Amino acid sequence: MGFGGFGCDRGLMRIGLDIASVELSRWSDYALRFLFGGIVTAITGWIATRYGPGVAGVFLAFPAIFPAGATLIEKHEKEKKAEAGLDGEQRGRALASIDAAGAAMGTLGLIAFALLVWRFLPSHSGPTILAGAGVAWLTISVVVWWIRQWLW
Repeated sequence: MGFGGFGCDRGLMRIGLDIASVELSRWSDYALRFLFGGIVTAITGWIATRYGPGVAGVFLAFPAIFPAGATLIEKHEKEKKAEAGLDGEQRGRALASIDAAGAAMGTLGLIAFALLVWRFLPSHSGPTILAGAGVAWLTISVVVWWIRQWLW
């Protein structure tokens, strides 16, 4: 198993839970993710106040946690390999790349989520639309992942 439960085996990605990877993270790593996400959220709030929700919506699509997560994945892998006397730069970049692929697949689901909320929220119950859009996000993201597994 690799970092975060993702391991590479003959080009396939296995999804699992690796509790040991949690021990690699320090509170400062979580603080960095929280801080980065908070800054992006605050800037988006300011943009919404100044220019309106239509403009701010574009910034809501910014990956608030992904950049910090990808850099931390690379950093942790480098540290892990350095402890073994190896250079982990390529491995760290490869794992960050796998994380990016997962984010791209989730983005396709997010597009469906946003379209459903945009189209149906004005005329239907908020919780119902959000729940349905959440199911659509999950379904599309998983189907895209399965298609990727099947094609490669």
